[in-house]
Amino acid sequence: MGLDHNAAGQKTEPFEFEYTWKTAVLYALGIGASRDELDFLYEARGPKVYPTFAITAAYAPVQRLVEKVGLDLRSMVHGSQTVTVHAPLPPEGRLSTVARVSGVYDMKRMAQVVVTATTHNDDQLCCETEWILLALSEGGFGGAAPPRGERFSVPDGAQADWEHEQATSNEQALLYRLSGDLNPLHADPEFAREAGFPQGPILHGMCTFGIIARAVILRACSGCAERLRSVSAQFRRPMWPGDSLRTEGYRLSDGRHAIRAFSAGRGEPVVGACWATTR
Repeated sequence: MGLDHNAAGQKTEPFEFEYTWKTAVLYALGIGASRDELDFLYEARGPKVYPTFAITAAYAPVQRLVEKVGLDLRSMVHGSQTVTVHAPLPPEGRLSTVARVSGVYDMKRMAQVVVTATTHNDDQLCCETEWILLALSEGGFGGAAPPRGERFSVPDGAQADWEHEQATSNEQALLYRLSGDLNPLHADPEFAREAGFPQGPILHGMCTFGIIARAVILRACSGCAERLRSVSAQFRRPMWPGDSLRTEGYRLSDGRHAIRAFSAGRGEPVVGACWATTR
């Protein structure tokens, strides 16, 4: 079965995601939280929940749509991710998420599938997530080009307003995958070689995304997760477990930040079109 080019509008039934404080803490550890962030790691202090934890509630409904519209996992690339926060997530509870195909676009050499998901806690909207998925070799079907998204550019010659350096462990991907993304690309060396990564399993893009969001919270929000409104990034280059990630933030106006992130001393960012907004 090939990609359904007319899949826009398809959506899932509500998917329930029940979790405890241990689930939230496991996610925090997976994106590199340290003992200095005890509010996110110790149940006697809540714990507080990183807003990007919302993506774990969306994994199952997004995967259901991936299967339903005919995306082939062997030739699918996660192009970019956006999380928009409307309310803090509780330390434990039951979340309900509905995912919807917002559009299928023609990029000539590939197709772009945009999936949006809304996550509620009871009747309260907590988070919206947008997943841009690229179907390689599925382009050229005569569809519309993808719309231009919001972009915050780093001003020419600007110096970063803040930086955050985060080391990852050799086991980082093995830890992060316990939050729901069990793709063998991040665990199995043989599978990684067959996928074109002879260096071994790569770090989840969503782990890199979480580390960047955490850097924004630590450096631009003084550690207050409730101040993060949204964060977005395009995945450009892989990271490997054990790499360090240096995140740079450039304050613009009205709580907007342009973000760059570099891995293991490489000169080119591992993410593109990366930005955040804060309260």
